[in-house]
Amino acid sequence: MCTRALWSDANGAVLVGRNMDWVDELATALWVLPRGQQRTDALGGALTWTSRYGSVVASQHDIITADGLNEAGLAGHLLWLAESDYGAHDRERPALGISVWLQYMLDNFATVAEAVGWMQHTDIQVVSMVDPIYGRSVTLHMALEDAVGDSAIIEYIGGKMVIHHSPTYTVVTNSPSYDEQLANVRKYEGFGGTLPLPGSTEAEARFVRAAFYLDRLPQPQSEAEAVAEILSVMRNAAQPFGTPDPERPNISTTVWRTVADLTTKRYIFESCYRPNIVWADLDKLDFVAGAPSRRLDVTGVEWLVGDVSGRFEVRPTLQFLPVFSSDSAESVASGTAERV
Repeated sequence: MCTRALWSDANGAVLVGRNMDWVDELATALWVLPRGQQRTDALGGALTWTSRYGSVVASQHDIITADGLNEAGLAGHLLWLAESDYGAHDRERPALGISVWLQYMLDNFATVAEAVGWMQHTDIQVVSMVDPIYGRSVTLHMALEDAVGDSAIIEYIGGKMVIHHSPTYTVVTNSPSYDEQLANVRKYEGFGGTLPLPGSTEAEARFVRAAFYLDRLPQPQSEAEAVAEILSVMRNAAQPFGTPDPERPNISTTVWRTVADLTTKRYIFESCYRPNIVWADLDKLDFVAGAPSRRLDVTGVEWLVGDVSGRFEVRPTLQFLPVFSSDSAESVASGTAERV
């Protein structure tokens, strides 16, 4: 599921766009999560931490952070990757449950280099789970970017962590693995090859189109123009409404998209089910340690539009789904259905 495109030279600003493709709206909500919150690894608490940075995030079913931006200008995104293989859970290694994987990065790091350095130093393991809502194994990779335009894509292939770290890695989609995507794009016109620009909704085609159009954006004269331009790339890589393939949920309708301006610290959300765009300015939000978490429903409101920085409502903080074995998925699904 999804497409991410990083525009690091938008007339002095750094912007990133992301499409979320899935079979339904994912009960998405936006959360304001202040500094100073206590969290655990979703695996029983061997790894605990206190958040150093506040963040605005998009949650799925209020059990996982799928997308977000922190107050230091680090942004991150989880995207589907069917080839993901995290290996057997080694209880001797530091590990994070997949539901809190992205949130750990937003809580603790200001730059991509910091996050990558920590992951390499700790050889952190990600532990996946069976999704209690959709009943399938969760296989994701992560994209990170920061306010200076640095970028990293983190995958687990054959049980090993693989990090692609460079500001040149501007586009991410889904299958195949990132090294194969980089090889594939070189077959096309504009990237050294001879094939014409592809038009399908397959991940490889979306990767090529996003890279092609991102590379040709004119310099914007304002932030509003920059947001409009990156949205044009994301919409070109989007998938229209239609009947989803239950066996391939990554080849499904684009249900929402985000744009993060990492320079001005503005987080923009667009639901594809509603003709509007909303945004939150991080400098208008209260990230002070001890401030309450706040939540904004962005899928249950028909005409929410514009600056919603003041519309978030106080809620108990986001609770990340603990990792369960597949044989307990049915009971987890029952309990989660009651919560959501």
